[in-house]
Amino acid sequence: MIIRETTPGDMAQIMALYPQAFPEEDLTQLVTRLLACDAQLLSLAGFQGDTLMAHLLFSFGDTQPGLQRGALLGPLAVAPPQQKQGRGSQLVRAGLDQLAAIGIAQVFVLGDPAYYRRFGFMPERDVMPPCPVPDAWADAWQSLVLAQQAPLQAGTLSLPAPWMDPAVWGP
Repeated sequence: MIIRETTPGDMAQIMALYPQAFPEEDLTQLVTRLLACDAQLLSLAGFQGDTLMAHLLFSFGDTQPGLQRGALLGPLAVAPPQQKQGRGSQLVRAGLDQLAAIGIAQVFVLGDPAYYRRFGFMPERDVMPPCPVPDAWADAWQSLVLAQQAPLQAGTLSLPAPWMDPAVWGP
């Protein structure tokens, strides 16, 4: 799989991927809004030839206004025939490497602790998501401090506008 940053020419495949990967959840509107906003993002895609296998977004933010030393991982989608083959893990690792190279201090995710633990993510209690999450999901809010960096100050993570909708953070 070749991993690279996405281009506008990848948009049709990206929009087709999310309903396949998440048939019970509509993430296309969130992905479209994120890719269309002026926020700083890292949008990575994994291709086999010309076919999109996986896509991952990192949205930049911080707990201090005006700074962007943190990033939120997600959404991450892998084409159903490619799932459980390490495609998502490859994208996550490539993204974490790129973020570390540009000085991002800490990466956050709201996701399955068993999956994200393999990358070193741990439950996060000092930096809160922009909107409340259900109590049952408390351990799903996780972070990873990247090598040679200090964690963000305690507070609420400020992210691009599409992430500020409470509906994005709950069932």
